[in-house]
Amino acid sequence: MEVSQGFISAAYIISALLFIFSLSGLSKQKTAETGNWFGIAGMSIALLATIADPRVDNVLMIVIAMIIGSVIGLRLANKVEMTQMPELVAILHSFVGLAAVLVGFNSYFSVDHSVQIMLTEAQQVANNIHLTEVFLGVFIGAVTFTGSIVAYAKLSGALNSSALMLPHRHKLNLLAGVVSFVLMIIFVNAGGSDNALYLMTAIALLFGWHLVASIGGADMPVVVSMLNSYSGWAAAAAGFMLSNDLLIVTGALVGSSGAILSYIMCKAMNRSFISVIAGGFGTDVVIESDTDYGEHVEVQAESVAEMLGNAKSVIITPGYGMAVAQAQYPVYELTQKLIDKGVNVRFGIHPVAGRLPGHMNVLLAEAKVPYDIVLGMEEINDDFAETDVVLVIGANDTVNPAATEDPTSPIAGMPVLEVWHAKNVIVFKRSMSTGYAGVQNPLFFKDNTQMLFGDAKDSVEKISKSL
Repeated sequence: MEVSQGFISAAYIISALLFIFSLSGLSKQKTAETGNWFGIAGMSIALLATIADPRVDNVLMIVIAMIIGSVIGLRLANKVEMTQMPELVAILHSFVGLAAVLVGFNSYFSVDHSVQIMLTEAQQVANNIHLTEVFLGVFIGAVTFTGSIVAYAKLSGALNSSALMLPHRHKLNLLAGVVSFVLMIIFVNAGGSDNALYLMTAIALLFGWHLVASIGGADMPVVVSMLNSYSGWAAAAAGFMLSNDLLIVTGALVGSSGAILSYIMCKAMNRSFISVIAGGFGTDVVIESDTDYGEHVEVQAESVAEMLGNAKSVIITPGYGMAVAQAQYPVYELTQKLIDKGVNVRFGIHPVAGRLPGHMNVLLAEAKVPYDIVLGMEEINDDFAETDVVLVIGANDTVNPAATEDPTSPIAGMPVLEVWHAKNVIVFKRSMSTGYAGVQNPLFFKDNTQMLFGDAKDSVEKISKSL
């Protein structure tokens, strides 16, 4: 039984609405799970409708590919740790970029460009539009592909997280953009040019690699969000080439939401969105690492437990170190013990804590920490001065006072959690090493700060046991 095109269109509209509901649900912790289910339902309907489309052939090959992809996806989802989620997201973005490149080349070579002179004026305009779609789709896809691979390598530790400092790197990026634009004009005016397309693809692949390689570690959450946006636009471009309305809508939703999130994060970091995507912030500043901040003071778990037992208010500020140590579960147990003792416990979350937007929120939700005590930076920053004890668990750059006190610091001007205003600050760290941004933290040497060295999970468990 052949399915009508009207039925396919109706299914696509339902899928698009479900994707919108999904984004709406994912915007809040309490509705995130419902949002995920909306997304799953929307994608299921979209896949079934696409397979049922009479214009689609080789259905068996598509089904086999879907089964293989589903098995790999399920295995990754069950195997991946929350600490590996940022690099998983990055590598998944690369697949979208590669798909857009392959769709672009297939769309281009499926048309016989030797008959361009026989086209009417209207056909010529339509062909020029199609060629532009192909060119832009391949360009965006190629940039997303290599950029996402570099982001994955940096997040997984395969590449150094510091920014690549090539001479005249901004001029090189500008040159790549200008040359690609010229090649697009040549490509369209010639009615299609294999050499122009190949050359642009090579430039775009190098451009994507250099663009992300030039961005430092502190900006990686923004990079992941930015690549999410790129993958959306790549999907939308593929939708135009395939004349698939749902792919266009979905790509536009992902692209615009990713761009908005990146802008919000840049605003939270007091950085220009353009400067970040053009090669990272602060990379022209020499990081000063030999300043003498004095001596740090070390503390033991038993002393911290006694301090917490006598406290009236406690704020916990987690970072990527908590994720690495998988300390969120003992942190929850410690939180419950303190609440039972009548202590006012809350969590302060920086917008770019961890290496993925919302990373800390997901970890805490996974450990069943109540939503109402997890607050954002703007909600809790004014309360540190009236707080007895702050526990900094695995955070570094997001609690660095150099952002507000040192105008020469690479993170100068970045809003941070001002934990140093509290009466006592306990920093959980394995060593005195710098954070992901490679910047020393003066917080470690302040008079009201004490360092608790060791694995964060073990340290929290010892404190909980002492309580």
